[in-house]
Order: sequence, then structure tokens, then C-alpha cells
Amino acid sequence: MSPAVIEHLDANFFRVRFDRLTVLQQKYLRAMAELGTGPHKTGDIAATLGVKAAAVATPRQQLIDKGMIWSQRHGETAFTVPMFDAFMRRQMPAFERHKPKRRRSHPSRARRGRR
Repeated sequence: MSPAVIEHLDANFFRVRFDRLTVLQQKYLRAMAELGTGPHKTGDIAATLGVKAAAVATPRQQLIDKGMIWSQRHGETAFTVPMFDAFMRRQMPAFERHKPKRRRSHPSRARRGRR
């Protein structure tokens, strides 16, 4: 495929889909792209992200609902759009593992500990 065609797909077809994603969903897809074309086991995607498989259940389902990925077999995930893995590597060249935000403790619990 010519560079002009890829540039057109990146700017239009792929970009529209990418812009609908949350940061975590983008990271999930980038982790899939890091692993290759797929399909990939959910546990492998989670391990690539540096989290447990349970931590990616919600973003995985959201991506399925958005039509970005699909699951042919239980526990496996693949891109629905050909060449989207290559787009993700171009869009997010530096792969970064996910760093979940720590939840703050409730203020009333913090006060109890001071007494």
C-alpha cells in the first residue's frame, strides 16, 4: 500500500475511531498492537499492560461494544479493522505500560487514623 493511501487512512478512517476512545482504551489497543496482529489472549494483553486480567475486563468490553475489537473465542481478542495494529504503532510510537491511579482514602477514614 502506498504511503499516500496509508496517510489518508490514518487521517480519516483510523483517526475517527481512535478519537472515540478513552486513554485506557487507547492503551489497551496499543498493547494489542505491541503483541502483533492477533488474536491475543486477554491475559497476554493485560500482562503487556502490566496489570491483572480482571483490570482490563471493562475496557475490553467497551471496545467490543464500540466495534473496535471482537472475540472469536472466549478469552481471545482481535482487531475488527485490518491494519489498525500498525496505525496504533504509528499513532502511539512509544509503548507505555498502564499505571492505575491510586484511590484516595475517604477523609473520614483518614481522620480516624489520627486519633
